Amino acid sequence: MTSPQILESARALVEPSLRQSIEQLDPHIAPLALYHFGWVDEHGKPTAGGGGKGIRSALAVLSAKAAGAPAEVGIPGAVAVELVHNFSLLHDDIIDGDAERRHRPTVWAVFSQGEAIIVGDALHALAFDVLLSGATEAGGAASGAAQAAARLASATAAMIAGQSRDMAFNERMDVTPEQCLAMEADKTGALLGYASSVGAVLAGADVEVIAGLEGYGSKLGLAFQAADDLLGIWGDPAVTGKPVGNDLRERKKSFPVVVALSQQSAASEELAGILSQDATLSEAAITRATQLVEQAGGKEFTSAVAHEYLNQALACMQAAPIAASAVEELTNLARFVVARDH
Repeated sequence: MTSPQILESARALVEPSLRQSIEQLDPHIAPLALYHFGWVDEHGKPTAGGGGKGIRSALAVLSAKAAGAPAEVGIPGAVAVELVHNFSLLHDDIIDGDAERRHRPTVWAVFSQGEAIIVGDALHALAFDVLLSGATEAGGAASGAAQAAARLASATAAMIAGQSRDMAFNERMDVTPEQCLAMEADKTGALLGYASSVGAVLAGADVEVIAGLEGYGSKLGLAFQAADDLLGIWGDPAVTGKPVGNDLRERKKSFPVVVALSQQSAASEELAGILSQDATLSEAAITRATQLVEQAGGKEFTSAVAHEYLNQALACMQAAPIAASAVEELTNLARFVVARDH
């Protein structure tokens, strides 16, 4: 599916402020952060492209438009949510042992785990500074910055709690689909709910508008994670930048795996046996596990869940009194989230 135009227009709007914020970090930290975003190589030499998909920053500027404000009002929120998201990626890469992201080595793999942790911490702190110092400069409501910062703290706390439960699930074979969805609602849904409403918060929108956009983003987060879970097993490495079957290699209890394990079938029993092995999984074992997850219904059910939460996200948006000019772009972006291949 072709990326919606809003991703490119939001990138053009947000990226200058995002880069400017990062370049103001400590001179030792900034180059590593710029490397993580893909803007420089390991020697600090500028590179083409980078910055990731930018879905969260696009949602932030669209939420300002949805509240009837200029898209620029959402820029501080867009920058802040990208900083928090990338802080989590830097730490996740260490936790998961991922040596590659966006088709090149991760920060910890090039520099060190300690360096990557510090860079992530710096981005986390910078996010709140950007919100508190930049919101009124972008034309937002005077009270919006403090409210946006408080909401970001809550969303970040939920994201971290979700990540903690996700890590704990890797040691269990009895995780239920309901428990997995609750974890993903925090791990992914909280920050997407924040991104989808922060522009409206900064614009001083009515509670009904903010709540509708946050509901849209929270449900979209679950659809996003379901799509991500599918890509984590069946994604094309040339597109995703990660090895085929990567989530199974790491024994992640992603939603397709949890659904498959919850079935009372020969396929689920064989899958449990493979994932319970103490030894590193061979490529043959990963291939077989992939087949078993699909045979046990994990792939089909996860795809259905992604589309169900997509529909719920769109229903939340359509029920809210938001500006008609933003509806089409929010709809297209939501559909892209579920249909994407990376």
